[in-house]
Amino acid sequence: MCIMRRLRDWIISGRYGKVFRSHLFCTPTVVSCDQELNHFILQNEEKLFQCSYPKPIHGILGKSSMIVVVGDAHKRLRNVALTLVNATKSRAGYLNDIERIALHILGSWKKRVVFCEEARKFTFSVIVKQVLGLSQDEPQTAKILEDFLTFMKGLISFPLYIPGTPYARAVQARARISLTVKAIVEERRKNGGDCNNKGDFLDVLLSITNLSEEEKVSFVLDSLLGGYETTSLLMSMVVYFLGQSPLALEQLMTEHKAIRANKKKDECLNSEDYKKMEFTQYGQNQTACKKFTPFGGGPRLCPGSELAKVETAFFLHHLVLNFRWRAEGEDPPMAYPYVEFPRGLPLQVEPIL
Repeated sequence: MCIMRRLRDWIISGRYGKVFRSHLFCTPTVVSCDQELNHFILQNEEKLFQCSYPKPIHGILGKSSMIVVVGDAHKRLRNVALTLVNATKSRAGYLNDIERIALHILGSWKKRVVFCEEARKFTFSVIVKQVLGLSQDEPQTAKILEDFLTFMKGLISFPLYIPGTPYARAVQARARISLTVKAIVEERRKNGGDCNNKGDFLDVLLSITNLSEEEKVSFVLDSLLGGYETTSLLMSMVVYFLGQSPLALEQLMTEHKAIRANKKKDECLNSEDYKKMEFTQYGQNQTACKKFTPFGGGPRLCPGSELAKVETAFFLHHLVLNFRWRAEGEDPPMAYPYVEFPRGLPLQVEPIL
């Protein structure tokens, strides 16, 4: 019986272990849930491996997306992305926008919140402001968000273009987002640039001459995708683990109280304050180590990862100084197909008076 049990366990482990062969979207696929192997693959792209995504992602993101292109095309687009990220970081008011949006979100909280939803509201508002210069209350923002949610639901779906299927709805949503983005671009061009947003992401993107119009639209979509989903997931993971680590939460509060004590009432955070958030940044880096890589790795490392960490740090600053929270029941993160919380991480929150 012992031999039979071991044989059964060996067969199950081989078929359903951390690394196994399968068929996804009618394509032979090797699935890896091993963090060391995943890290090795990411670090060796274009050496031992080449990036490839399932057919639905190509169909939805488009052939010009930096996410799906490979080789020299990817290097060229990534260099452009780094230029755009630097333009965003150097823009006057960039940090103030992040803090203002964080305070707006936190100020709307009642006794109960679904944190993943709140994190997504925050990250979407920030990325739309950074990329397109739109504020939270503009009609175009709500329109893009509605289409973007449809787009996300169909990103990993069976590639069957039949009206009503998640895949078809996602393709249609991308087309609508593209039209909205093109309208914003044309408006910016017609006005000869917006003096209030001079030198921002969109202004720099429009000045780049070696990109086609389709590549520029894809850049905007890629930026929205990266700035929305990965950053909100990082925030949710940090809050989830802080709730289980009272000593870490206490140390985090001590750090942020010290930063706030050296500032005037209602004075905004700045880059020097961020540099002082050493424990905060350490906590983010531990959350985003090999076991959890929201920003990818190797040549595919997200160009905006540092921006995401600033967003998370500023949000945490006001969260830990103004609220206590506890999880409403068990809701551990699961991966299907993305890492997410099945119930959205519901929290009971209480203001710190």
